[in-house]
Amino acid sequence: MSRGISVEHYQGDGSDWDAFVACHPAASSYHQFFWRGVVEKSFGHKGCYLLARDGGGEPVGVLPLIHMKSRLFGNFLVSLPFFNYGGVLSHDPAAAEALLAEAGRVLKSCGASHVELRHLGKGLDGLPTKGHKVTMILDLAPDTETQWKAFNAKLRNQVRKAEKSGLEVVTGGKELLDGFYTVFCRNMRDLGTPVYGINFFANVLDASCENARIISVRHEGRTIASAVYTRFRDSVEVPWASSNRDYRDFCPNNMLYWEAISLAIREGARQFDFGRSTKDEGTYNFKKQWGAQPVQLHWQYLLKDGEALPELNPSNPKFRLAVKGWQMLPVPLTRLLGPKIVKNIP
Repeated sequence: MSRGISVEHYQGDGSDWDAFVACHPAASSYHQFFWRGVVEKSFGHKGCYLLARDGGGEPVGVLPLIHMKSRLFGNFLVSLPFFNYGGVLSHDPAAAEALLAEAGRVLKSCGASHVELRHLGKGLDGLPTKGHKVTMILDLAPDTETQWKAFNAKLRNQVRKAEKSGLEVVTGGKELLDGFYTVFCRNMRDLGTPVYGINFFANVLDASCENARIISVRHEGRTIASAVYTRFRDSVEVPWASSNRDYRDFCPNNMLYWEAISLAIREGARQFDFGRSTKDEGTYNFKKQWGAQPVQLHWQYLLKDGEALPELNPSNPKFRLAVKGWQMLPVPLTRLLGPKIVKNIP
């Protein structure tokens, strides 16, 4: 490798990997080593974690890869599936080049069609790229009062409506998981999307320790909106959030997000990450009303010779009929079938 850089298939305990990630300004939560265990334990996919070292043995780059293979969805590698971010994290172009070269060798050895790299904000030069998604980031005010005043009157009124409807908010850990999962399953069915198994969320809460919690909104003791709340450095993210549409008039989703934003401010966070969206669609507009601004996602690819860019998304005409059919299934059946399907959808 150039400049004495070598790339290893990392088999360590994660300490030197995480030390590099902790010091890199462009790192995301999903570059942390513990996510490898979460994915392997939850879905059975094997991680291929690549670590680049300089001539002195010091880490200069990482690339976490997960190998996914199924008859229905194909054979490929992703950094990182099931999450918004990942991709190459390096100190300089030479380290990035070395990691990409090794990823190309892994692609060939696995017989895979492509490697997908989920980069935030800035991609790598020269790679086939899709820019169909953005993430929505809110720069937080220093205190909740200032943040509240920054919202428009309509949004504030929706939060007040939830408060006047007698809704209560609770924050905790795995003791709130069943309520979260009940709402999440209903919401995913309504969207036509197969649902993750509850064990996935349990594994996230276990692995993240104090950095992951559940926030739930209840009506008469029943959970009607809920989210998983995570933190990395000065940024808080709500990667999974749902509400029961039967209670839409109570505005529980607005109360849920206001509680999450308030908690982030109280704990000293500087940014609130609403997660990825397609521009000008419903979830994009919901997030934009809070003041969140779009940051471009660059999903980039190493492709097998002659391979086209993958189209594993619900808007693909190939999957539209399946989405409509899924929306008609009873929720208990989707809870049974969903985890077996979604484990192979990145």
